[in-house]
Amino acid sequence: MPGLNEVRVYLSGLWLLIRGEAAGLKRLDVSDRGLMRSFWAILWCLPAMTVSWLWWRALYLRGMPQDTELGGIFFFRLAMLELANWLVPLILIGFMAWGLALGRKYYAIVVAVNWLSVPFAYAYAVLSLLLMLAPNLTGILSLIWLMLMIALIVSVSRIFRVICGQHPLMVATLTMVLIVPTMLLSDSLERFLGIYPG
Repeated sequence: MPGLNEVRVYLSGLWLLIRGEAAGLKRLDVSDRGLMRSFWAILWCLPAMTVSWLWWRALYLRGMPQDTELGGIFFFRLAMLELANWLVPLILIGFMAWGLALGRKYYAIVVAVNWLSVPFAYAYAVLSLLLMLAPNLTGILSLIWLMLMIALIVSVSRIFRVICGQHPLMVATLTMVLIVPTMLLSDSLERFLGIYPG
């Protein structure tokens, strides 16, 4: 598992890519090994995801009878949802990359997206915590949540622009394939798994 210093290097590389500097790619390990190791980002995100899951549990319980209890199966279903949201967009982008003959650029896309998940996971965790502690600030926090989503879309598109070159249509399509299916999949799976807040 990559250590803190290594993750810092990856995040600094992502920051350079977001700023439009191709030098950021040199700080990412886009080798075969680096591609596989980038999935350790899931474990790096786990503490943040746990906070978000606790908020989701609290939100779910609000619409249930007062004596409702939620055990480990609830969190297992949330983990299934999280894993699907993580992997399905990358698989879809893989098919696109194959069709567009992006080759090794796909490795860079996966590595960048995986490690970009870390700072955003913790940002969402902070918002989830604030929503639990200060529910009266829901309106303001919802606005911040929207701004964070916009920041994610902008960051992804700028990273893809550096990786794929000046191809606006390709960059826009890859960004949409990464973001939109996650939103649609989340809603469908939440209802299918029975974890949608009533």
